Amino acid sequence: MQRRSTAVATTTRLLGKMYDSQTGQQVGGGSYNDMNGPSGHRRGFSSKVNSAIWNHGEARRHPSREFTSTARRVIVKVGTAVLTSDQGYQHHISLGRLGVLVEQLARLVNNGQQPILVTSGAVGIGRQRLKNHQLISRPINALRNLDNSIDEKAAASAGQAVLMSLYDTLFQQLDCMSSQLLLTDDDFKTKEFRSTLRKTVDDLLEMNVIPIFNENDAIYNLPYTDAKSRDFWDNDSLAALLAKELDAELLILMTDVDGVYTGPPREPSSELIHTYCPELHAEMITFGSKSSVGRGGMMAKVDAAWDAALYGCPVIICSGKGHNVLERVMQGELVGTLFSKIEARIAMEEHKQLMKRGGNAREMALSARQASRALQALPTEGRNAALLRVADALEKNAEKILEANKVDVEEATGMIDDQMLQRLILKPGKIKQLAAGIRALSEMKEPISQVLKRRELAEGLVLEQVTSPIGVMLVIFEARPDALPQIASLAIRSGNGLLLKGGKEAARSNAALLEVIHEALKPDVSPELIHIIETREGVSDLLKLEDVVDLVIPRGSNALVQHVQQNTKIPVLGHADGVCHVYVDQDADMDMACKIVVDAKIDYPAACNAMETLLVHEKLVSGGQIYSLMDSLKNASVTLYGGSRASSELALPPAPSKHHEYGDLCATVEIVRNMGEAIDYIHENGSSHTEGIITDNNDAATQFLQKVDSACVFHNASNRFADGFRFGLGAEVGVSTSRIHARGPVGVEGLMTTRWLLRGEGHTVQKDSKIKYTHKELPLDA
Repeated sequence: MQRRSTAVATTTRLLGKMYDSQTGQQVGGGSYNDMNGPSGHRRGFSSKVNSAIWNHGEARRHPSREFTSTARRVIVKVGTAVLTSDQGYQHHISLGRLGVLVEQLARLVNNGQQPILVTSGAVGIGRQRLKNHQLISRPINALRNLDNSIDEKAAASAGQAVLMSLYDTLFQQLDCMSSQLLLTDDDFKTKEFRSTLRKTVDDLLEMNVIPIFNENDAIYNLPYTDAKSRDFWDNDSLAALLAKELDAELLILMTDVDGVYTGPPREPSSELIHTYCPELHAEMITFGSKSSVGRGGMMAKVDAAWDAALYGCPVIICSGKGHNVLERVMQGELVGTLFSKIEARIAMEEHKQLMKRGGNAREMALSARQASRALQALPTEGRNAALLRVADALEKNAEKILEANKVDVEEATGMIDDQMLQRLILKPGKIKQLAAGIRALSEMKEPISQVLKRRELAEGLVLEQVTSPIGVMLVIFEARPDALPQIASLAIRSGNGLLLKGGKEAARSNAALLEVIHEALKPDVSPELIHIIETREGVSDLLKLEDVVDLVIPRGSNALVQHVQQNTKIPVLGHADGVCHVYVDQDADMDMACKIVVDAKIDYPAACNAMETLLVHEKLVSGGQIYSLMDSLKNASVTLYGGSRASSELALPPAPSKHHEYGDLCATVEIVRNMGEAIDYIHENGSSHTEGIITDNNDAATQFLQKVDSACVFHNASNRFADGFRFGLGAEVGVSTSRIHARGPVGVEGLMTTRWLLRGEGHTVQKDSKIKYTHKELPLDA
């Protein structure tokens, strides 16, 4: 990937300046499966695209964009606002941004695709270039009367030369070739021209040459508004026209905003529209002022995009200023606004269903908050009764739930990895265990409005600190249907509203579970308390609901958790991975050690609290005891890998890394000199989840428990005890490795916050002049 810097540096040397290099940085992509485009999108060519090249980060691929990775003929239109610098140099080219765009286009060519570029910017660049030329070429005494106005046709002519020189230089650095085609509206008046244009473009694309189109402003007066007699009237409508004439499979209109909004993008009330539907959005959208550079504006882009979409070419309007936007579009991420006849119909149907179910995610969050407030007002007996009804209903409907889960598992087999598949399976005994946990919750102490502090501030003025539900929680989970009843029961017990976003691989299981829970809540508790988001609203959309959601809990892959943590203002509770260690000390009982180590690994290898690394004191190597540990694991079908020392001394294959979560029947073995080195190893390579020590030396155990900075630290016990049910919490929403708020398995207490209640007798502050503070602690039960 060094060619990017070469291309940008070459252009920098040509012009002597470089702007906006920040957007020239590369960001790694994610992973996408090869998907066929939805039926109804035009396919002008047999697909020879290597879609695997775009297969990075499947977690970020959106169902409405799955077709993009196989689109072969792709038209990219770049607006003037994308090409010019943001740093106060109006009409100066942003070389970093241009270099990244060119590299992505070249990658399309190398991938067997046929990119076509429609570029703006010539007039603005030419105007600036001609102004500079006049300043340099005129005598000093003539500058006083210099006319700064530049004829647009002259500017277009000068700007085209500069723009094409840049494109040609950049593409050459990447072993690509480009060609220029200047068009006017009159050119399209004859069938002969259209046919010739098509053949020329086909020939160029077959030779892997990138055609670069622009309207020929130097010789033709184009109207700045639509006219029925015109085929195109700006570069947006030109791009749409070319999409139809050349049978493009995807048109991407790049601009300076993230897509189409319901109002001016800078207004807080404006929301990004992910899929444009005329019936829903045509009257809703209000357009702000257009860009200060260029002339098309968002209204022109929307008109052009829908025109192409009606013909059968899907269109995405997106920002060209972000990191690797073109790659992200091709990978199927939820970027920008999609225009598609098919997806518009789907969006309309989803809207109708949403109205039946009570609205979108924001509306669900609002209704969940209302229901949670009503739930808090119920007496303890009422909430406990609801929990018992849920537990009974789960057992009564176990066959129905397991049947739905069986269908999910059958469809997912071979489509997801084995680790995720194991998490998807609901075993017969699991329903009974879930019900037992919910009944245990109902027997716990009332968590709401518990007095934590009572203090007299002044005579007759008493302050209380009491427990209170957090509010509305958003839980995002993958392939974990057993998580749904646990989280739902904790929400009922704690008085919190709940939004659930489950993985599509568990859709039937989740739907069956929620239906059972909703029926069991009636009549005392509103089913509006708990919602499952079944629409295609992306995780990124949900993470923007900071005004109506109070806590987000991701449960799933490392990639999912990190994506959530990095892309929301909502507080996040959870852990990214579970790299858990067991340290076997020199004073360990080896029979006990063998049992604990095997249990910590094989009881549930895919669990986040399973042992991934076994640390062994070096004296157990010289004494030979380590081989009994290794044999016990091998006899349990565990494949062993070695750390840097163990791989050489024990002839084990090297581990992938020191920080590696296998999630299956594999583990790393490493040798340490002493307990201090073991603790340092855990801190440097662990995930602060769960660690254990096996030793008969109580002093060593005490030091280990005190010094290891993880959420759970055990002595002579399996790591698998790090679980809300086993801790007696009844259930858990997950395990938190955060250091703020809850840590470890999170049950009811971790879903509570506090409020302050003050009771007085007409007290006023009056600058503290007439009040005598006592600040006396009072009994909690007074």
